[in-house]
Amino acid sequence: CYDALEALEYLRTNQVDLLFLDLNMPKLKGFDFLRSLSKKPKIIVTTAYQEYALEGYELEISDYLLKPFSFERFLKAVNKALEVDAKRSSNIPTENKPQKETIFVYADKKHIQVTLDEIIYIEAAGNYAKIIFGNDQLLVRSKLSELMEKVSQADFIRIHKSFIVSKKHIKIIEGNRVQALEKHLPIGNFYKAQVNKLLKE
Repeated sequence: CYDALEALEYLRTNQVDLLFLDLNMPKLKGFDFLRSLSKKPKIIVTTAYQEYALEGYELEISDYLLKPFSFERFLKAVNKALEVDAKRSSNIPTENKPQKETIFVYADKKHIQVTLDEIIYIEAAGNYAKIIFGNDQLLVRSKLSELMEKVSQADFIRIHKSFIVSKKHIKIIEGNRVQALEKHLPIGNFYKAQVNKLLKE
């Protein structure tokens, strides 16, 4: 819709599951529009101004996209909103039906969704990274630091400047090495404290 008044009219007569809200709409500002809704769909806010983020989260929006944002960030926001909606609408308790966490990675000139639970470890390869699964691997166009920001740090640990390992797939920690699957990976001096902390968990 072009402006907030047009959007209000559309929402009165149509069922909407997910709404992208630009804060700088004509006629009625984004948050004022949001407050006027009696029944809110899932909301993803888009704006060029980071200072509005706190107010947006107080209004229980699903996600907040700061312009300019990438297609991958857009997909992550949509998936997050739809996953929350699916959990709320399910009659089965979420603790009995765990959701598999995923991320999107860029490989072979396309965005590929990867299930975090299936990753054994990730190895740096220059400006690329190799994601190692049980019997497969995927070369993605991403630095290791970027991937570390995407994966859950509750489930993954960086043990070396060149390696991130899934905690659940670590079999043995011995000396300066970690065994994941049948691969022995080095522990960097800078990351020893993190590995030692893992042993105390």
